[in-house]
Amino acid sequence: MNTDKNGHAILLMIGSMAAFALADALVKISTASMSTFQVMFILFGGGFIVFTLIAIQQGNKLVDRRAFSPILLFRYVAEIAGMVGMVTALATVPISTVGAITQASPLVAAMGAVIFLKEKVGWRRWATIAVGFFGVLLIVQPGTITFDNSILWAVLALIALSARDLNTRMIPTDLPSASLAAFTMAAALPITVILVLSNGETLLPENPNWLLIIPMIALGSFGYMLLIASIRMAEVSIVMPYRYSRILFLLMLGILVFDEKPNALMLMGAALVIVSGVYMLLREQQVKQKTEG
Repeated sequence: MNTDKNGHAILLMIGSMAAFALADALVKISTASMSTFQVMFILFGGGFIVFTLIAIQQGNKLVDRRAFSPILLFRYVAEIAGMVGMVTALATVPISTVGAITQASPLVAAMGAVIFLKEKVGWRRWATIAVGFFGVLLIVQPGTITFDNSILWAVLALIALSARDLNTRMIPTDLPSASLAAFTMAAALPITVILVLSNGETLLPENPNWLLIIPMIALGSFGYMLLIASIRMAEVSIVMPYRYSRILFLLMLGILVFDEKPNALMLMGAALVIVSGVYMLLREQQVKQKTEG
C-alpha cells in the first residue's frame, strides 16, 4: 500500500514540475507583448484569486494578525524580488538556463541556514553545496564570451527565492499553505500595481491575450496543488528529488519551443545542480532520522 502511495506521490510531483515548466514557458512567451511588471500583476492577481478560493474551500482563516509579522513581511519582500528576477530572466535568458540556475535554491537555502539559523552542517553537505555552486558557475559562465549580464536576473531569482524558502522554516506550522500563499499574493499586489503605473503602463495591455494569460495562471496554481498533494502523500525524501525533473522539462521546452542550443558546460552544470541537490535532500533526511532515532 505504501509503495502505491509513494508511486502516486512521485507522479504528482513530476506532474507539478511539468505544470510549472509549462507556466514558465507561457510567461516567457507573454513577455513579448507585456512588460515584466504587467506579467507580475497578472501572476500575483490571478494567484490571489486562486489561493483565496482554495483557502475558503479548505476552511482556512483569511484574517490572521500574523500576516503582518516581521517573518511574513520578509517573505513578501523576497517573493516580490524573486518574481522580478524570474520574470525578467525568462524574458531575456534561455528558459533552460533560468531553470537550471533557480533549481539550485535548496543549496543556497542550506547555506543560509548555516549562516543565519546556526544549523550544523557536516563536511559532506558542505562539499555538496560547493559542487552545486560550481554547477551554477558552469551555467552562468562568467568571464567567457558567452556571458550575458541578463543572466544575473536569474541569480537574483535564485537568491530571493532561496531566502523565501529559508524563511518558510520559521513560519508557524499551523498557518495553512493556501492562506500563506493568499497573504503573499495580497501583499505583493499593491507593490506590483505601483510598479506598473510608475512605469507609465496600464495594468493590462490594450488587447490582453486571455488564451495565454488564463492557462499561465491555471498551470501555476495547478502545479502548486499537485506539489502540496505530493508532499502530503509521501515522505519528503521520497518525492522531493523529483522536483529536479523541472530542469529536464525546461530543457526540452527550450530546445523544442524556443530553439535553444545549450552548450556542454551548461548541461554539465545542470547535471551537477541536480546531483548535488538530490544528495542534499537525501542526506538531510538521513541526519533527521538519526536525530529522531
